[in-house]
Amino acid sequence: MRGIRIIGTGMYVPDTVASNDWLSTILDTNDEWIYSRTGIRERRISTDKPNFYMAEQASLAAVKNSGIDPSEIDLVLAATCSPDFFYPALSCLVQHTVGAVNAAAFDINSACTGFINALDTASRFLEDSDYRNILIVASERLAPHCDYTDRSASILFGDGAGAAVVTKNNKPMWSYLNAKGDYFNALYCKVDQSRSNCPLLKEDTVPEGLIDSEAKTHTLQMNGKAVYKFAVDAMQTAVTKVLEKSGLTKEDIDLYIPHQANARIIESAVKGLGLPEEKVYVNLEKRGNTSSACIPTCLAELGEAGRLKDGMKICLVGFGAGLTSGAIVFEQ
Repeated sequence: MRGIRIIGTGMYVPDTVASNDWLSTILDTNDEWIYSRTGIRERRISTDKPNFYMAEQASLAAVKNSGIDPSEIDLVLAATCSPDFFYPALSCLVQHTVGAVNAAAFDINSACTGFINALDTASRFLEDSDYRNILIVASERLAPHCDYTDRSASILFGDGAGAAVVTKNNKPMWSYLNAKGDYFNALYCKVDQSRSNCPLLKEDTVPEGLIDSEAKTHTLQMNGKAVYKFAVDAMQTAVTKVLEKSGLTKEDIDLYIPHQANARIIESAVKGLGLPEEKVYVNLEKRGNTSSACIPTCLAELGEAGRLKDGMKICLVGFGAGLTSGAIVFEQ
């Protein structure tokens, strides 16, 4: 039985608050315009701390809250689409800092669905007797990716990290994962290769239709309408599919934690699924969209508030660049 139990959570939230009012000083926008379209009032920006620092701080908190010694961690999984280094992996930096001296480590990049895919991966490793405790951290520093002359995207994203230590559970877990790579250019950020001094390299040739604009190849680009439509459909499909696999009804679930992309996306999907709003956890107003870090940050907030109870049936659902989506149902 592929079950997991969360035994410790942690998060790191940068100190600097970027409010809607602040954004209105650099963009043609205002608080009412942003909030009515996104549900976001403010987001945090890591002005001087790299991604790996945020990941390390969230991970240290999760390990401390788990009550286990770091040497008992057998695997570190890191989810990020905004790493500081191409290599080494973010997970290796975290492994060193937390003192997980006996752990293997590797990264997962599926953007906003990263924590879902990492948790699914962890559950499969826990089927092997060599793995007992797994640290999962999702950390994103998206501010450097954003074009702050583009109000359609820059108003959405923030920085932060969330982590969880999970172990094997004799209670069931189910997952549903999906990707639609043919829609990848609805949301992308291309690697900048222009700084190479290799004399053999020529200017990148981008096939027609692959990327929207040569002028904006190195900052986050998003087709808002396409992403919105995909996200609402993907959230509804993923929740429906994972509930079908589990044999549970939507009423059986005690808590739903969706990816915090946009309040309108969440509201539309929740209405379409017929979910009770009081069971859906949203922290979007003060966090913004922190990509893969959204869901574990929610879990950490719930953990701090004492709201993650043994026996709870929890549904996590994510969607993002790729375009990827997925959902997990587990009993804590």
